[in-house]
Amino acid sequence: MSASDELLAPVSPGVELCYQTFGDPTAEPLLLVMGLGGPMTWWPEDLCRRLADTGFHVVRYDNRDTGRSTRMAGRVTTARLARAFVGAPTPAPYSIGDLADDALGLMDHLGWASAHVAGVSMGGMIAQSMALAAPERVRSLTSMMSTTGRRAVGWQSPALLPTLLAPRGPGREAYIRRAVLVWGIIGSPGFPQDEAELRRRAGETWDRGIDEAGVLRQMMAVVTQTDRTRRLAELRMPTLVMHGLADKMVHVSGGRATAAAIHGAELVVVPGWGHDLPTALFPTFTRALRRTADRAGRAGRADS
Repeated sequence: MSASDELLAPVSPGVELCYQTFGDPTAEPLLLVMGLGGPMTWWPEDLCRRLADTGFHVVRYDNRDTGRSTRMAGRVTTARLARAFVGAPTPAPYSIGDLADDALGLMDHLGWASAHVAGVSMGGMIAQSMALAAPERVRSLTSMMSTTGRRAVGWQSPALLPTLLAPRGPGREAYIRRAVLVWGIIGSPGFPQDEAELRRRAGETWDRGIDEAGVLRQMMAVVTQTDRTRRLAELRMPTLVMHGLADKMVHVSGGRATAAAIHGAELVVVPGWGHDLPTALFPTFTRALRRTADRAGRAGRADS
């Protein structure tokens, strides 16, 4: 399946998103939304091509403050982040809702009246928010290793904090070392990834652009998000929720709560899966997204 060059889309005043397409432009549109600090390349190219082979026109993109998309303003200190984390009212440079508006703006640029939408981690929060803001534009919703915004579910393992907060040192090689260490902790114990591939991905991430201040801005959007649980009950599009039992970054309770909140949602829980997209699970992901999109097609025919 053919892939486009990396392209830029103006999605709102002052915000451009970098994106890439895979497959036949006349196929069913599928928007892939990445998580905290992750560029679009964290959706592996082979997975994008597999999805395109099943009948999707796939688009992956960099959220604002990642990769080659627009860098925003607003400084977030660790003290501000800590206040927000414990629930104290704290202003954020932007919200999960703003990130959802960016994604809908990208769909406008692409000429998509509606699309299947799949998001991982923070991307799942964005995808859920898109569905709530514009349900007529989301044909099917897939929320992977994500949560509802309710603080009592989807928590992070406290054992991660020392590694995540430790200084990594300057430069590309230090970034790669730290990334391999983090992925080794939060990755899938049942589906280990090759260290050489992790190093390659980390180097690519560095080369496309790292903005630690931007990651903090995204993190502030995550910790100040509203609890969507009650509103998620309004959704009626076919919904898939996928989560790993070994996820240390977002506890599986987040996925279970998401599926419980959405009418008719399918929950797929995978033993040994952590907080990554391991190659061994590409067939599982592809079949599940295709199955969910097919449910949307059957629902559309039944309504016509």
